[in-house]
Amino acid sequence: MKNRIKVPKSVRAILSLLFWVLVWSLLSLKVGKEVVLPSPWRVIVRLGELMGTSAFYKTVGLSVLRITLGFATAVVLGALSGAASHFSAVFDSLFSPLLSVIKATPVASFIILALVWMDKSVIASFISLLIVLPVIYSNVRAGFENTDVRLLEMAKIYNVGRGSVLTKIYIPSVAPYFRSGVRTCMGMAWKAGVAAEVLCTPKDSIGKMLNDSKLYLETVDLFAWTLSVIVISVVIEKLVMLFFRKKNGEAAS
Repeated sequence: MKNRIKVPKSVRAILSLLFWVLVWSLLSLKVGKEVVLPSPWRVIVRLGELMGTSAFYKTVGLSVLRITLGFATAVVLGALSGAASHFSAVFDSLFSPLLSVIKATPVASFIILALVWMDKSVIASFISLLIVLPVIYSNVRAGFENTDVRLLEMAKIYNVGRGSVLTKIYIPSVAPYFRSGVRTCMGMAWKAGVAAEVLCTPKDSIGKMLNDSKLYLETVDLFAWTLSVIVISVVIEKLVMLFFRKKNGEAAS
């Protein structure tokens, strides 16, 4: 059996990207109408033009701030409620049905309801929170429930304090589930937050720019802003994962 040539993951990712850019270019040439499908080069040039303006960074910054605020709040609330549900059956009975309703309700319904309930400037944060909260809650709760029972019994036998049990046994058990939940939710929060902005169009937001591009048939701008959303999402995910890896390295040392 012949040995397979091992191609580095980064090289495979670049080749895959180039392949789909080529497909996009060929389809653009086939269509021949920029208003329907602009070429990749035209979109990249337009994104460069947008990045040369201060308005671009203000728009991106405010959208990132709104969505990150909702995401961070959901992470904290999800972690605390997940832990509380493990230790309190009453809390679990009250909170779990609410999260089931949240998970079963379409995002669009929440966005429309939010337009009635609150100022449109905070809707993206609210929607991001609703999307992330159930996932973090479920993951953290699973981490607690899958803690090694033998370690807990040993801690009980040797009268280990509750604080030490929490920091030395529970938290290391929950950490992988927590990281997995955060990584899963980052993209979800970003997409849901931008979708909320598209529908409620708050001032200085990526969603408003996407909506305006659609209204005025500025397809190149629509693709350019969409590309910026993708790039920002990837960058944020990489930064968060780098933070977790750094923390793991510090913990290991």
